Amino acid sequence: MAGSEDYKQDEQGLKDPVVRFHSFLHGGTSSLLSTLPTLIVFPFYKIVFRQQIHNSQIYQAVLQLCKEGPAKLYRGVAPPLLMKTLNGTLLFGLQDTLLRQLSLSSQNVISTSALPALAGFGAGMVEAVVFTPFERVQNVLQNGQNDRHLPTLKSILIRLKTQRLASGYYRAFLPITARNALGSCLYFGLKGPVCAAMEAQGLNPIVSSFISGTLTSMATSLTLYPLSVLVANMQAEVGGEVKGVRACWRRLWRSRQRSVALLYRGGSLVILRSCITWGITTAIYDRQQKRSG
Repeated sequence: MAGSEDYKQDEQGLKDPVVRFHSFLHGGTSSLLSTLPTLIVFPFYKIVFRQQIHNSQIYQAVLQLCKEGPAKLYRGVAPPLLMKTLNGTLLFGLQDTLLRQLSLSSQNVISTSALPALAGFGAGMVEAVVFTPFERVQNVLQNGQNDRHLPTLKSILIRLKTQRLASGYYRAFLPITARNALGSCLYFGLKGPVCAAMEAQGLNPIVSSFISGTLTSMATSLTLYPLSVLVANMQAEVGGEVKGVRACWRRLWRSRQRSVALLYRGGSLVILRSCITWGITTAIYDRQQKRSG
């Protein structure tokens, strides 16, 4: 009887556009509110990017940024700020919509506990299609070697527009799709159980959500960090010889002297950034969802 009532509630939720809109609104709001930490830690992200591209140590990356001066410290910050807000809106909204659809269409076929991860996988794939151009522009902007021949955002957009999609705006689309789909799958699959475990220990729901977002994003970032390094190296340059994913990976692996430790250079700063932004985003989103539910 209870199962029938739950089914009717889910079905009503699918038919009610307000219910579906809440997930998009809450995802965008939580991501927007977490843009302040994104702005604060952007210099750290830029240091990580330089380590990924040039295989340099932290102090070398810091010296590069100091040499370029404070005026260029936040060059490339606009795309991630815009992307963060739109990303949260799309990711959380799509995941919730797909989750409701799967709940209705896969009765007794797929385990209920696996549905959030499966919906996250689908949302991550759509996310890659929408946001690969944003990431491409961001990585070109952050590469200091492009400052001379691509000094402005407008010059970058014009240059990328003249190229084919696969080598222009959608450069590194396949590894981005793999990273985003797997990352969203892990995030949405783990955050619920981790949050429930924290609440079972007597922690406040907001604290539990923050810890859940922090731990799941940390695990996701570390697991998929090599793909992020590959994407950064594939997207940082414009023009020249365009190589495939396999060739770019072999070149990256050789440049890191076939060392996993060197491949993960800058990973500690990624953990810091993920802990701050996704912890806050998760806490705010879960709070809004509970209040509207």
